[in-house]
Amino acid sequence: MTVKRNSGYSLQTRVAQALSYVEPHTKGLVPPTYPSTTYLRDEDNEYRSGLVYSRADNPTYRVVENVLADIEEGADALLFASGMAAAVTVFQALRPGDHVLAPKVMYWALRNWLLTLGTDWGLRIELVDMADTQAVKKALIAGETKLVWLETPGNPLWTISDIGEICKLAHAAGAKVAVDSTCATPVLSLPIALGADIVMHSATKYLNGHSDIIAGALVCARDDEFWQRIRMVRKQGGAVLSPTDANQLLRGMRTLELRVRQSSQTAQKIAEKLQALPAVTEVLYPGLASFPGHAVANKQMHGGFGGMLSVRLKNSAVAIHAAAHTKLWKRATSLGGVESLIEHRASVEGTDSPVPDDLLRLSVGIEDADELFADLQQAITSAS
Repeated sequence: MTVKRNSGYSLQTRVAQALSYVEPHTKGLVPPTYPSTTYLRDEDNEYRSGLVYSRADNPTYRVVENVLADIEEGADALLFASGMAAAVTVFQALRPGDHVLAPKVMYWALRNWLLTLGTDWGLRIELVDMADTQAVKKALIAGETKLVWLETPGNPLWTISDIGEICKLAHAAGAKVAVDSTCATPVLSLPIALGADIVMHSATKYLNGHSDIIAGALVCARDDEFWQRIRMVRKQGGAVLSPTDANQLLRGMRTLELRVRQSSQTAQKIAEKLQALPAVTEVLYPGLASFPGHAVANKQMHGGFGGMLSVRLKNSAVAIHAAAHTKLWKRATSLGGVESLIEHRASVEGTDSPVPDDLLRLSVGIEDADELFADLQQAITSAS
């Protein structure tokens, strides 16, 4: 297979052409799926193809991983069976007793894992307000903090962490920085260029963009000892993506730039209009000048602020009623697809959720912006 890295072309061109992929035997422009789980040894019992078993590697994975590493400006990438599998692997690559900083409000499933299985694993988990760089500085323990986990924009309050400044602080203390950049995507933000060591994606979301596969990915800044340990955990744990899903992920990624730009533009327009509705008490979106993290977001994001926003209404009952009366917005969990979704997030997360119970999380798709806003307006007006 022919996959070129660092061509100098724009992200849009590189991802659309899968780095100018050409299949060597047929000259096909669409990468094939390699379903084989096992590979033939050479006569002297060696594996000169570099392939042994698909739990460790597969040619289908490598095409997608090369594209991801390229567009994130990283050294290497790995695919996983889900975003959670990718994230958990980073923490499992640490050692019992290691001190870890993570956001107070973040993707709920990972937060729950950290506070239950993560602590059982022996990790010392400390939740910090990652929008407050000084709070991060105070929480870092030189020589003991091994990982700072950022999620920016942070789900579902869309808080912004200053990646560059936190990386400087963490590295000075001897810690690595991993960034969940699922919602920003490489279209809008490049954490490795800002100093991050690891970038994580729930590829189920924007990378694939069509709500039809579950996948995850990690990209590293350097192929170092920690990355090799992450690779080992994936191989030994077996949290790999099927070749069929990997190929489908690449197909979705080819339109990444178009989808993310469209969603971001629409989200900006909707966020601005929502501020004028009397029943709305707060709109949480980094693209608004009034948003607390807007200045930092403007510094480290380029070309938009993403397709995710949240809106707070008078109380939980009003929020739930509004979500129940949308027509275009679908009441469903997930984000980053071509269809717009609405969710009363606190109901999903349960009684220990740190999310306000008057909050609705909105994942903006690629539908008409005016029609999406009109649907929200009628539902919110009806509820209030």
